[in-house]
Amino acid sequence: MVAEDQQEGGRLPAGVTVPGELPIIPVGENMVFPSIIVPLATDKRSVVQLIDAALSDNKVVGIFAQRTAAERLTAADLHPIGSAALIARMFKIPDGSVRVFLQGLARIRLVDITQAEPYLKGRVEVVEEVAQAGTEMEALGRNLLSLFQKVVEIAPNLPGELSVAAVNIPDPGNLADFIAAHIGLKQGERQEILETLDVAQRIKKLTEYINRELEILELGTKIQSQIKGEMDKAQREFYLREQLKAIQRELGEVDERSVEANELRKKIEEAGLPPETRNEAERELDRLAKMPPAAAEYTVSRTYLDWLVSLPWTKSSEDSLDINQAARVLDEDHHDLTRVKERILEYLAVRKLKSDTKGPILCFVGPPGTGKTSMGQSIARALGRKFIRMSLGGVRDEAEIRGHRRTYVGALPGRIIQGIRRAETNNPVFMLDEIDKVGIDFRGDPSAALLEVLDPEQNFAFMDHYLDVPFDLSKVIFITTANIVDPIPPALKDRMETIELPGYTEQEKLHIAQEFLVPRQLKENGLGPERLQFSEEAVLEIVRRYTREAGVRNLEREIGAVCRKVARRVATASEGPIAVGAGQLHDYLGPIRFRYEVAEEADGVGVATGLAWTQAGGDILFVEATPISGKGSLILTGKLGEVMQESARAALTYARSRAASLGIDEAFYEKKDIHIHVPAGAIPKDGPSAGITMTMALISALTGRPLVREIGMTGEITLRGKVLPVGGIKEKVLAAHRAGLRKVILPKENERDLEEIPEEIREKLEFIPVDNVDQVLDMVLQPTKRGRMPRVRSGRSTRKTPRA
Repeated sequence: MVAEDQQEGGRLPAGVTVPGELPIIPVGENMVFPSIIVPLATDKRSVVQLIDAALSDNKVVGIFAQRTAAERLTAADLHPIGSAALIARMFKIPDGSVRVFLQGLARIRLVDITQAEPYLKGRVEVVEEVAQAGTEMEALGRNLLSLFQKVVEIAPNLPGELSVAAVNIPDPGNLADFIAAHIGLKQGERQEILETLDVAQRIKKLTEYINRELEILELGTKIQSQIKGEMDKAQREFYLREQLKAIQRELGEVDERSVEANELRKKIEEAGLPPETRNEAERELDRLAKMPPAAAEYTVSRTYLDWLVSLPWTKSSEDSLDINQAARVLDEDHHDLTRVKERILEYLAVRKLKSDTKGPILCFVGPPGTGKTSMGQSIARALGRKFIRMSLGGVRDEAEIRGHRRTYVGALPGRIIQGIRRAETNNPVFMLDEIDKVGIDFRGDPSAALLEVLDPEQNFAFMDHYLDVPFDLSKVIFITTANIVDPIPPALKDRMETIELPGYTEQEKLHIAQEFLVPRQLKENGLGPERLQFSEEAVLEIVRRYTREAGVRNLEREIGAVCRKVARRVATASEGPIAVGAGQLHDYLGPIRFRYEVAEEADGVGVATGLAWTQAGGDILFVEATPISGKGSLILTGKLGEVMQESARAALTYARSRAASLGIDEAFYEKKDIHIHVPAGAIPKDGPSAGITMTMALISALTGRPLVREIGMTGEITLRGKVLPVGGIKEKVLAAHRAGLRKVILPKENERDLEEIPEEIREKLEFIPVDNVDQVLDMVLQPTKRGRMPRVRSGRSTRKTPRA
């Protein structure tokens, strides 16, 4: 839009008048203010006809803003105040449209519409503005002019000539119209300015609008300046670095420090670090860049950055979610262990349905040699993940888990972060072996540090002391192993899902040996099935006569010994195929080491057969009782623990209370001492479940009635003779079967535990559940009809620390 100065003589140019009836051009945003020239382009037929008619008359038209977008306009569809305008110039375009320049003349009011076709005409009247000259008016005009000059100075789309033009407009009303036509007002705001006839009010409203526009422009300029400053700084730094590189290339010089810093910067960008970690890495890199290489901190800082960029922050291995394939892999590697396999397949199923599920934290508890560690490797293979193993046996320093702070010389991250780095993925299968053997000393408690590692609600932000930034461990599948759960702190035990791996039966060991152990030992010793074969009888003989364990570690060791001796014979004599049967084992392994004495010896007085739980699985336990002349003392030998000694005292009290009904001299304790001994005196023994065994041995010794030694028993007793439930039933039953027992007496409440016993074992043993000692007396103190005998399991006892 272009402004024209108003003539000194008045509002209208010389020789131009505004008639009472004018052709009307309805407009949208192209409003016309008095004294302002505005371009208008249109191809609307009615408007083109209107312009042609006006040019043949007095060239004056009325310009009114539309209220609505109706096709047939009435007076109500137009704003009441508009402008009379002179058609200053008109150009016809070849496409039929026209382009005209309209010069505003005066404000007019629409009185009525007199013609609708072929174009609008209406009666109008000129309205005069109200202007009171004075100091206030001059001040308002000057302030408005000053603000407009600032807008012109800031706005990029307004030419500077507008300031000069505005200065040369002396009339405040014309100045307001000029400024309103050139600043970015909305249509409603322009119409409001046009309809305000009081010049002072018009200037005040316009001042409010122009202040708003000025504030927006200043804020935009400030933002643009900041962005430009940041871009200029980055461009300048980039330009200088490129120049420095070019100069160094020309001189044949290479700045090793800058090369190293650039390499680290690139690694940081590619490592996918979380925002917090990235900020820390960049801060450390800036320190490193300013540090001389000879400084003591230089190596520490560089090593720290290497650890940050080498960790797999976002790199994960893709899980193999084929559940059937995973089941096949687990079955290929391990026989039985059904509960463990089912739990892993359940996790896979959930992972398939919910991709962001957290990794389980499992604890495999069982005797040595039952496949706990190798099961972890099998799980990793089934899932398609990396496998990391960390032994916790003998770990006593908390820093082994959390790492050392960088203030210490030679500091490194803890073994958890080191394992993640070796795995090169953030979701490996991580095995913490022997968690029950973690120690504690003045350097801290590693088991306390493991609380955060093994808690799914905390380990998503595991804080290693060396890294000092959080690392997400929630995608890791943690598997811990233990021989017994008692040494594990309760808080740590609560965070893990415990799965027990009990000892194997003879038949299970036979399958494991045939499917896994024999092929592996043949391969390791350079033999094949064509050179050495083991018969089933030979494997069972090794299981029964040369090993006594819950697992299969010693079994594999004995098979390996046979393979080595055969390999020597093959290497020296080139012998043909060798078949090893039960009769040849003496030549390879020497005399038998274990025998089933229970099945071979006769019944005896004062000797009862109990069942014990040990770290190696289950075992049988003999309890001997003998009355001797004395004064009523109770002598206990065999390295019995405190709980087992209390069981012996309870057994003696029960025998004294039932002396009359059992045919025992009621005053025997005044003339006799009772000596109770449990053989294998070098082995510590403890636990309450030998109570029933001690009671039977004591009553047999006092009554002189022999005990049936093919019956094993387990259970805790009370002074009233009740038999209470005990633990380790499966291991004890397996021990009874290995030792050749035929019957097992066990607490009635332990009947439910028999479901865990393999079916082939249940078929070979007779189980007799009891809830009172009276039910046991007639079974064991006198012979019964030959047949199946019940089998019992005494409290926890170990070869190392048996618990009866």
